[in-house]
Amino acid sequence: MLRVFANTDIGKARDMNQDYYYVSDYADDLKIYILADGMGGYNGGEIASNLATNSVKNYIRSNFSEIEHDKESIQNLIKSAIEYANMVVNEKSNSSKELEGMGTTLEVCLIYNNKVYIGHVGDSRVYIIRKGVIRKLTTDHSYVQKLVKDGTITKEEAQNHPKKNMLTKAIGCTTLVEPDILIKGFLKGDILVISSDGLTNMVTDEQIYEEVKRNTENATKNLIDIANELGGYDNITVVIIENY
Repeated sequence: MLRVFANTDIGKARDMNQDYYYVSDYADDLKIYILADGMGGYNGGEIASNLATNSVKNYIRSNFSEIEHDKESIQNLIKSAIEYANMVVNEKSNSSKELEGMGTTLEVCLIYNNKVYIGHVGDSRVYIIRKGVIRKLTTDHSYVQKLVKDGTITKEEAQNHPKKNMLTKAIGCTTLVEPDILIKGFLKGDILVISSDGLTNMVTDEQIYEEVKRNTENATKNLIDIANELGGYDNITVVIIENY
């Protein structure tokens, strides 16, 4: 059985919430969870995150029954869904001067047969909590993450780097995108946390773990409150999926 909690908030500094999320209904056969953090002037980011989320959701729903349900086929389906979403957002951004350059991060989690299939583009994140440990499953597609990987700066220095929000990959900004696709076991007792960087720029992984373990049901709201108390410089979205 899955328990799902989700919340989004405009934060303290923005005029508009450009984050968007989708969670499957409890009765849905296909368990899909999506989070997108849009960017772009005017209302471009809001349009990009909404378009990407709905494009991916509809693509997976339309094609899932047509594929073999082995690991490779499901991975390929998620990859194709993200590539389709990228095309839709890119075409929309090219259709109007006001929307030029808009884009979005994208996290897609499909839970099937005790596994979670993850598609990832950008610097929103997916974590798993298992047996008292929180682990980040995704790798940020950001300039700062590249510096950390290259050994140019430390993880601690990355936290306050001036170019922290510069992405190396996003949906809609280029004609082609190469998403990261991962598979992880999703066992009884496991908890997935999907969040935009409005949370992870303000709150540590340890704080996320503590809040989720202390009160899973209220953790989305409590984490948003903490991020806002620390400044709330961005929109904040948190989705928690508990396998119980």
